[in-house]
Amino acid sequence: MEVSFSILSTATLLFFVIDPFGNVPVMLSVLKSVPKQRVRRVIAREMLYGLVILLGFLFSGNQFLKIFHLQTEAVTIAGGVIFLIIGIKMIFPPASGTNIYGTNGDPFVVPIAIPMIAGPSALATLLVLTKSSNAHILEIFLALLLAWGVSAVVLLFAPLLLRVLKEKGLEALERLMGMLLLMLSVQMFIDGISGLQL
Repeated sequence: MEVSFSILSTATLLFFVIDPFGNVPVMLSVLKSVPKQRVRRVIAREMLYGLVILLGFLFSGNQFLKIFHLQTEAVTIAGGVIFLIIGIKMIFPPASGTNIYGTNGDPFVVPIAIPMIAGPSALATLLVLTKSSNAHILEIFLALLLAWGVSAVVLLFAPLLLRVLKEKGLEALERLMGMLLLMLSVQMFIDGISGLQL
């Protein structure tokens, strides 16, 4: 019973960190130029790439940081910087009409797999979980699969929101999400700085 609760609570934490609902407006904006019949196929492909990256970081993230002599806080601060740049571009989109990542056509790995699914905050959370509960790596693995599965369902149904929101609604939601990302980026930066042992 204790293990089930641990898996469920960890999965809930990872689900909120991945934040599929928050990623919906950004992803729809990125996929605006993709033919409608290919949107779900692209989302499914990018979700699988994101899962592979998350699993890779779950089982070898600590070794990766040791090789490059990086602290966990460095991942958090880097995530804050990335979200700051993305948030600014969402609020003030480029005049050229391209999406906020400056790409056209099908996205490949960036920006859906990274940083939307396997973002810095998700990778940092996995690092913290594996460091604090290394004996429960199987439970963390199952929790990650559960959180990813629910997130995949949410994002696969994201195109339906486009029919409801239309273009203007999507633009308004995108700017609102940009403001939230700016606040999140500042908080991640603060958390990273306060976690440093100077």
